Amino acid sequence: MSALIQKLEFYFQYPFVRYALIVGVLIALCSSLLGVTLVLKRFSLIGDGLSHVAFGAMAIASVLHLANDLFLVLPITILCAIVLLCAGQNTRICGDSAIAMLSVSTLAMGYLLMNLFASGPNLSGDVCSTLFGSTSILTLTSDEVALCAVLSLLIVILFILFYNKLFAVTFDENFAQATGLHVRRSNLLIAVVIATVIVLAMNLVGSLLVSALIVFPALSAMRLCKSFLSVTICSALLSVFCALTGILISILAGTPVGSTIVATDLGAFGIVYVIARLSGR
Repeated sequence: MSALIQKLEFYFQYPFVRYALIVGVLIALCSSLLGVTLVLKRFSLIGDGLSHVAFGAMAIASVLHLANDLFLVLPITILCAIVLLCAGQNTRICGDSAIAMLSVSTLAMGYLLMNLFASGPNLSGDVCSTLFGSTSILTLTSDEVALCAVLSLLIVILFILFYNKLFAVTFDENFAQATGLHVRRSNLLIAVVIATVIVLAMNLVGSLLVSALIVFPALSAMRLCKSFLSVTICSALLSVFCALTGILISILAGTPVGSTIVATDLGAFGIVYVIARLSGR
């Protein structure tokens, strides 16, 4: 045990380890807050679909040789999130069908663009690191950490300020609209926030594993708590704990950061599921 503590103290001397922990905790917190709403609205797969959209946008940014792809990836992802959450209910193709079409097409087009306009000799390595996460979380700069902190703080503030509206929209949109609530504006807010979270989370776990940060903590919390507020708080605590544990295990064991965090979330869900079954929940 003392050897592990000494090893952690050794790694904490390096700024990139501290940056990874800060960003990981912030992204996990933001993902869990919106995850409860998306799971209850039956939009769990939107994280997976939008992450593929972000992958396609990143491919376009690499073709254009943009110095900072965030200015292209974030607007495109937000636009697609708005289409899925706000306009999807009024179209002929909606719900999981729209998410599936968008997910597959953007993933394929992104990979096609990266093949046609390859910017480096190791194309397969670039694609694999983007899809499943890479060491980018361990190469963050102070500016990137500051940007992530500002966006995360903004997301938390928006969630707190519009908590009652999100609660109403999550459970019954028709009743919320009948009471005078602007449902489309609330869905627009959800779309913008979840797109921002997904773009931030891609550096942590990769585009294929983003939905795990959104779904697993919410599902685990629902096995333990009953009210919307208690589920949200429990989901946030579980998500932060799993992200922190996963990053530490990854640093100590040398495993991929994204996959280790998802494995930790899966293990936590299994433990919570057993506890809930034994307690009769």
